[in-house]
Amino acid sequence: MKTGIAAFFPFMHWLPGVTARTLRADLLAGLTGAIIVLPQGVAFATLAGLPPEYGIYTAVVPAIIAALFGSSMHLVSGPTTAISLVIFSNVSTLAPAGTPDYICLVLSLTLMAGLIQLALGLARLGSVVNFVSHSVLTGFTTGAAILIASSQLGGFAGLSVPRSGFLPRDMATFVSMLPQASWHAVAIAAVTFVTALLVRRVDKRLPAMLIAMATGGLLCLVIDGAANGVRMVGALHAGLPPFSMPVFDPERLGILMPGALAVAMLGLAEAVSIARSVGALSHQRIDNNREFIGQGLSNMVGCFFSAYASSGSFTRTGVNYATGARTPLSAIFAAVLLVGMVSVMGGLAAYLPLPAMAGVIMLVAWNLIDIEHIRRIMSAGSGEPLVFAVTLLSTLTVKLEFALIAGVALSLLIYLHRTMHPHFMPLAPVLIDGMRHIIRQENRNLPECPQLKILRLDGSLFFGAAEHVAEELENIVAANPGQNHILIVASGINFIDYSGCETIFEERKLLQAAGVRLYMCSANPGVRAAMERLQCGPIIPIYEDKAEAIATITPQLDMNRCAVCRLRVFHECAGLPGPEMTAE
Repeated sequence: MKTGIAAFFPFMHWLPGVTARTLRADLLAGLTGAIIVLPQGVAFATLAGLPPEYGIYTAVVPAIIAALFGSSMHLVSGPTTAISLVIFSNVSTLAPAGTPDYICLVLSLTLMAGLIQLALGLARLGSVVNFVSHSVLTGFTTGAAILIASSQLGGFAGLSVPRSGFLPRDMATFVSMLPQASWHAVAIAAVTFVTALLVRRVDKRLPAMLIAMATGGLLCLVIDGAANGVRMVGALHAGLPPFSMPVFDPERLGILMPGALAVAMLGLAEAVSIARSVGALSHQRIDNNREFIGQGLSNMVGCFFSAYASSGSFTRTGVNYATGARTPLSAIFAAVLLVGMVSVMGGLAAYLPLPAMAGVIMLVAWNLIDIEHIRRIMSAGSGEPLVFAVTLLSTLTVKLEFALIAGVALSLLIYLHRTMHPHFMPLAPVLIDGMRHIIRQENRNLPECPQLKILRLDGSLFFGAAEHVAEELENIVAANPGQNHILIVASGINFIDYSGCETIFEERKLLQAAGVRLYMCSANPGVRAAMERLQCGPIIPIYEDKAEAIATITPQLDMNRCAVCRLRVFHECAGLPGPEMTAE
């Protein structure tokens, strides 16, 4: 953990290591990043219901702040698809998209999301992002991809399709309007989409979206699309990000709060997962809390400079790493160079047709669907396919913030169900290389002692699991009436509370009344200390390990039964009267 000035200003940790060589590498990576983010920023702002230049603004100040105050050396922040869609979903019901009131509400939501992120980071709650599991994130992004694609169908066909917010109804409306489609628009959108795919297949390092947009614009000129009703994006008037002021109306802020929470959590999940992915490649440790602070500050400061909610971008971060970036200066260079590029090239956007933009956004939606990860999730079992499916369906049918919450809630319920049902695993001794090992009995169908049942409890013994443990233990005893000595191997118990302790105590009394004795061994120091601290009555004997427990329990067995037993599964059986040992 960093201390001193670097704890408050993380850039002081890597800034002294900047050299002429790293500057050159970062400048080249920054130039590549600026070229990539130019079309992305325009496309994502359109998706968020904002004027195109707001996507450029979001790639400037937030990217610089996140680079200076985050922990990753390669993470690049800016506008993203999923957050753009969540913003449009939340704010478009409050004001018409693109209007000054709409923009003000978006900036207010951004400020609120930044405050939530900063508060979580300062409270050192970086682990909260772990509740957004990979299955939830994949389900959400897959659903978002479908919604994004459906939202661009009208632009792809040159139609103004009214949107109700209910996907089946919107699709039915689009199909009914297809006879009015402009084939000029369809040709431009299709050529743009196919060009981007082909360029990416030829060389992933090329700015596929920029080349595709240029191709769509040229085709529009060739077929005289403007004269045939094809609408244009219009010139970009994006110089330095202008100062802006969010709204501070408590009533409207209260309405925006659920959306702000969803944007905050989604942004953090995106940023941390991307930073970790690249950090694994660059052998860098990522500090979740520091990333929370960096993302929070970037949104809080950015909203006053006309930037809407941002997060880490997988595409730009991946390219940043692949092009040899050495420090976060690459993200800062990209932001500065982007402003210069827009100042010079902004007028060219007047020749960019909206269908070409729709084609690019369609490609973005296409890339969001990760077939390989979906296949892995569906074959994972343990509730992961259900979490994915519920999140995906919720994304398509309810408000996006509730879809994310539904996925997280279901993940937690499945986890709680699993932890509330710990299982007893029967164990038995076996000789391996002359050494006795106690292993799972079912693995080799090993013989057990007719009088001593050895069970390993796997899972925490807390109030939620106590009743299940008691029931399962009673069922095992009832199914094995001859084994009236039960040894619980507690190495799999990592936590015990008062209810768990009381359960062990009560079961010991019930079993003892039925002629069954209960023992425990191999409890970790934390569990032993907890049982002593809870003082819930005289607990069962706790032995240091399995060897000590077996050596102590064996002399307490019924010698008459031992005298006729031919299994002799323990070393200790050698000293008991009866047949010679035939197995171990």
